[in-house]
Amino acid sequence: MRTAMGVWRWRRNPLRRPTDLFEAWVAFAAVVCVLVVAPAIGWVAGLRVDGTLQQAAHEQRQERHLVPAVVIRPAVEPAADASADATAQRTAPHRTQIVAAWTAPDGSSHEGTVPAAEEPPLPGDRFRIWTDTRGRVVGQPLDPSAAVFHAGTAGLAAAVSVAALVETVRRLVVRRLVHRRYMRLDRAWAAAGPGWGRAGAGS
Repeated sequence: MRTAMGVWRWRRNPLRRPTDLFEAWVAFAAVVCVLVVAPAIGWVAGLRVDGTLQQAAHEQRQERHLVPAVVIRPAVEPAADASADATAQRTAPHRTQIVAAWTAPDGSSHEGTVPAAEEPPLPGDRFRIWTDTRGRVVGQPLDPSAAVFHAGTAGLAAAVSVAALVETVRRLVVRRLVHRRYMRLDRAWAAAGPGWGRAGAGS
């Protein structure tokens, strides 16, 4: 790892330049950030995301209900678009739309078009759908285990992003240091160039 290589510039050497020592401190700071700061930020980010998602999952479980429904008849589906991509049609899962009836948790009766739970749907078949308290069809509430997975992914992404940012900053600093070294070398060479090779020049 190039970041760790800069730490070796701490070793005592009569040819060591001030910029070498500075580069070593930059490398050390980068190592600390990658090994300590980035995981800590990822951990905190994961905990925060997990808390938010768990709260959302809890609220959804309180607001959404699994109610019984009965198939009335198949729904009239619109004609397929002839210009649609045939490959996409083969790979995309297709669920038959049906007209179903259900009773909401508040006691109101509802009827609407929903995806069939089984294929082929038959009139009179019973299945269950997720609705809110008023009977409006909603999606399945977020599973707590899925929330943990998403939180872990978010934490890992945050840690990797911080580590990448640290390495990017380190590289920019090192590039700037190298540029300054070349500038100093050019100035030193320009100063020594006129007298180079003449008898008695130099020490």
